[in-house]
Amino acid sequence: MPISSSRVLVLVAASAALILPAACLAQTPPATTPAKEPVKEPTKAEEPAKKDDAMHHSQPKAEPGDAKPEHAMPAAKTGPYVLDYTMKTIDGKDQPLADFKGKVLLIVNVASKCGFTPQYEGLQALYKDKKEAGFVILGFPANDFGAQEQGSNQEIKAFCEEKYKVDFPMFAKIEATGPKQDPLYQQLAAQPAPIGGDPKWNFTKFLVNRKGEVVARYDSRVKPDDEALRKKLNELLAEK
Repeated sequence: MPISSSRVLVLVAASAALILPAACLAQTPPATTPAKEPVKEPTKAEEPAKKDDAMHHSQPKAEPGDAKPEHAMPAAKTGPYVLDYTMKTIDGKDQPLADFKGKVLLIVNVASKCGFTPQYEGLQALYKDKKEAGFVILGFPANDFGAQEQGSNQEIKAFCEEKYKVDFPMFAKIEATGPKQDPLYQQLAAQPAPIGGDPKWNFTKFLVNRKGEVVARYDSRVKPDDEALRKKLNELLAEK
């Protein structure tokens, strides 16, 4: 039986009504979620600082009567006299710093993989030039800055002797900053300005007179042959 044109139109309209919602749904853009902000990876230079911060913040607040934490260091002594300590040499022997009283000293926190490491050459030259006049450099390896002193004491000793011919006294690794800061560096940091304050980087230099009193500070960028440093050194060596 032939289908009338009116019936065809009705069928087409009904089909369109069924297809159109599905098509509209298919074209609806999917729901989006806000893009996550990318996580910034710490640079190598930032990592040690964050580690130090974590160490500082992880220490529980001490309450009255609490036992002293095992890692706690003795309180820093006061006053400019800084030789009242016995330190371990890089070979593991006890060395009273008071043995150096009567000498002019340069106390330096050193590192083997730092941009300032070539200062070893200048330090050795200065020591060689002035040691007969009563000058001694005391080198204290520390891994505080940029994790640039990761080797063992014996590896540090071999590096200094082989690469820079260092023969001034070198000591075992210490911590020059932070919660385990060595008492010697606690006292150096406790000095009045402009001498005091924690070292800001490797190769910070503290100058000590013949009485064992710290009298000047020179930061990392000040080289051992700096004119002002040498002038002050010569003044102290002239004192008897």
